[in-house]
Amino acid sequence: MIWARMQMADGRILTGVLEDGILAPRTGLGASEPAGAPVAIEGARFLSPVVPRRFIGLWNNFHVAAERNGWARPTHPLYFLKAPESVADPDAEVAIAPEVGRVIFEGELGIVIGQRCHRADATTAEAAIFGYTCVNDLTALDVLFSDPSFAQWTRAKGMAGFGPIGPVIATGLDWRALGVCTLVNGRERQAYPLSDMILPPAEIVRLISHDMTLEPGDVIACGTSIGARPVRAGERVEVVIEGIGALGVTMVEGEPLAQG
Repeated sequence: MIWARMQMADGRILTGVLEDGILAPRTGLGASEPAGAPVAIEGARFLSPVVPRRFIGLWNNFHVAAERNGWARPTHPLYFLKAPESVADPDAEVAIAPEVGRVIFEGELGIVIGQRCHRADATTAEAAIFGYTCVNDLTALDVLFSDPSFAQWTRAKGMAGFGPIGPVIATGLDWRALGVCTLVNGRERQAYPLSDMILPPAEIVRLISHDMTLEPGDVIACGTSIGARPVRAGERVEVVIEGIGALGVTMVEGEPLAQG
């Protein structure tokens, strides 16, 4: 099943099930109760499929990248928090301010939480996963390491627009059979299998739920593999995962732009 959050041609913002160009509005993410008549999506635009209360990203969660960089395999997620302002809609323009320096893209699988999850066991953690989406975990690389005494993960990852999510949430996917492909101006820059994850989605959810309570709509980006590299203003970056679709944004110069 495909879930989307969209701004319709008449300005309404609706969440619902998307099929054959028709959005069937629901009262909330995962709800069965309708919230009005089905609507054709002609003239509508995709928004980030959720507005997460918590937006969590992982570092060092793929075997190939760990081996190439000489990193030890983690037994607990190595994670950071992205600011709510970092969330960007599909097809947004993402600004690189002049002082930011190099920005890299990181195409990733995103976990969307569907039910409250606190100190979960393996079964509860699996059940708490509502579905999956695409994430581009943009990172201000020069900012991250600008102070030798303190790696600035929050600042480097949390700038306005640095967390595109979407275009939809897909439920019922076998993530093990999928891969992430990242394109820059149509040229493939990343292509890696999700089966190479060190900590799989349910284990990520289980372990993080022992650190904090996860709520419906929270998003966890599962980390990236090799191939992440700098992107410049004027370039379009697309993160593509089969069964979810393509999440594209355009990088631009200037001040951060307000997101929808």
